[in-house]
Amino acid sequence: MALTKSGKALPLQGAEGQDRKDGGTTDTSDSGRLESCLDQPMDSSGIHEVIKFLPSPLPAKHYDADTTEPISCGLQSLEELLSWKRNEANPFNVAAVPLAPREPPLAKCLRRTLVSHDMMGGYLDDRFTQGTNAKAPYAFYHWQYIDIFNYFTHNMVTVPPAVWTNAAHKHGVVVLGTFITEWTDGAKVCEAFLKEEESYRAVADKLVQISHCYGFEGWLINIENILSVSKRFIQMHERVPGSLVLWYDSVIEDGQLLWQNELNQSNRVFFDACDGLFTNYNWTEQSLERMGDYGGIQGRKADVYVGVDVFARGNVVGGMLETNKALEVIRKHDFSTAIFAPGWVYESHEDKTQFRKNQDKFWALLSDYLYIHRTDSPLPFVSSFCQGFGKAVYWKGQREANGSWFNLSAQESQPLYYHTELEGRAWLSSRACPEDAWNGGCSLLLEGLIPAAHTSPVCAKILSLHVPLASKIMVSLIYKPSPGITVSLELKTTDGSLCADVDVQDVKRYVSPVLEDEGLQLVGQFTQLCGNVSPAGWTVGCSQLELQRCTLREVCLRIQRDRPEDTPFTCRVGEILLLDGASLQAPPEAVQDLYLYDVVWLHGTLPGSSSPSLHFNATLHWKYPAKLARHFRVYWRRLRGPDPRIPPGQLVLVGRAYSNFFRVTELAVPEPSSLLELVVEPVSREGIPVPEVHWGRSSLSYAEESAK
Repeated sequence: MALTKSGKALPLQGAEGQDRKDGGTTDTSDSGRLESCLDQPMDSSGIHEVIKFLPSPLPAKHYDADTTEPISCGLQSLEELLSWKRNEANPFNVAAVPLAPREPPLAKCLRRTLVSHDMMGGYLDDRFTQGTNAKAPYAFYHWQYIDIFNYFTHNMVTVPPAVWTNAAHKHGVVVLGTFITEWTDGAKVCEAFLKEEESYRAVADKLVQISHCYGFEGWLINIENILSVSKRFIQMHERVPGSLVLWYDSVIEDGQLLWQNELNQSNRVFFDACDGLFTNYNWTEQSLERMGDYGGIQGRKADVYVGVDVFARGNVVGGMLETNKALEVIRKHDFSTAIFAPGWVYESHEDKTQFRKNQDKFWALLSDYLYIHRTDSPLPFVSSFCQGFGKAVYWKGQREANGSWFNLSAQESQPLYYHTELEGRAWLSSRACPEDAWNGGCSLLLEGLIPAAHTSPVCAKILSLHVPLASKIMVSLIYKPSPGITVSLELKTTDGSLCADVDVQDVKRYVSPVLEDEGLQLVGQFTQLCGNVSPAGWTVGCSQLELQRCTLREVCLRIQRDRPEDTPFTCRVGEILLLDGASLQAPPEAVQDLYLYDVVWLHGTLPGSSSPSLHFNATLHWKYPAKLARHFRVYWRRLRGPDPRIPPGQLVLVGRAYSNFFRVTELAVPEPSSLLELVVEPVSREGIPVPEVHWGRSSLSYAEESAK
């Protein structure tokens, strides 16, 4: 009996289809591998498979043994690190999202915030690079408050799962892996690679190669053991421009394991060699005062990250729901901070269904000591506020798939979450709600009260951005208001000499056919290109704006009561879209070079099924400009089966892909001999359907071995 990732029993036999249409065989030997982690031997035409039931040839460290789903993992030993090769890297764990620019950039942030994610040993639900069906996962979505994200485990080399890197990069947050050695075993490891210059440079080079291959920005170096030879062995900058290396405060210059809880002369040598120091947690305010007066800082105060353990272990300031007390003292002395294990809000509460509530409460307590950063996003800008998990998957207000899910690569630009009291008994709150959504797993729910005496609108700030705007843009707002209120969108821009704040008071409702209003040319074009929509109770509003050299800074929702009495209200925001009018004229791109490889056949009984069947597993890879796609839909259909009287089947959705890779797993298919088609549909950021002629297609025929 094998187990799926959800823990359900699944009796399966391993199988592998080796023969390709060209008559060759799939080469899984080292000699057949190429030198890039993204390059694979492929054949773009349709393939033919002879079914052979053999154990999966895929490396167990990169693919789940039972389901062949791609997973992420760390490296356990020095030998594993030194033998690491780019051509053996996991292509599914390569970040698909480049680091977005930010305002202000990291170098100009004088008091930074680092989050070190230490969660129950790491590589939990987040290890599944294509997501999983977790019912109550942990996620992070307060990205606008932080500058650096560190994925921490006690593996010797922690490679951040790509889902975290993708989510962080969308918000302009730098991502660090972790290199750690600990105690007696750690001392032996350090002895082995620090004994001579060639060996420690080899370790440094491997760390550079790993971060470069997987697409994250650097490392936290955590040496928690005695060093007989103390050397600075990480030299990232010359290999990866813009990389970041931080040193954890544990070892002092003479190699003793002696936490200082501050920057001083004993550990300054490491501070000088790296981009910053992550202090231990048992500091006092006197520690901060000494650091403020210490000449060794040399104008690098922002590079000292004062550690805060949210679990409050040891003699520390603050922690848990008093973490804000620690930040108050740290900011008073103008230092950066490193918040360690904020997953406490998840681990310490038995009822995981209250995670969002606990998470929002924790970060609200810290918000007075954090700084809102603006992601520098080009047009089109679109967000449906998906947090990367939910109770169902939605698309245009309809359920695309039922059941709980988790995939941080699906997370979109996050709004501001808050609760605020306004004058005259008015109040306003903002939170995510998974009960209904336009796209993804949740919508943004605004709730509040507008008292009768409150004559002006309530303005709910939703997004802080840095988006250069075109001269002619279209703005789309999708929302569900409660009765008794009028909703309008407000865009706040910079450069008042050229462009005043724009208040889109009349958000138009549009339906097909195209609106016949010359003043709303873009609205008509957009409506025509998108075709009919099924709002499912949503209001779809659209406005056209003509501007001059503006940069969008804030997106707000103005809510006005229509009644003379006190008006409690809710407004569910499904999506906000801003696009350059010129983009509506751009011809659609086509998916190219769709390849299918690493085929594995299984035979068994899946959960919910009463009889065994044939299951198909394979990797798909294609080419498509990443900046154009919001995600991809992957489908399959039967073209021909063993019974020729049965007509071809309809397209069936397999799942969403958030990169140009997708692993089809445990797909129940007809018995041989049969012919299948696999199809990849790009979903544009604007929501404009891509014609089917531009979708990617690949065919697969297969037969039993005896029929060869």
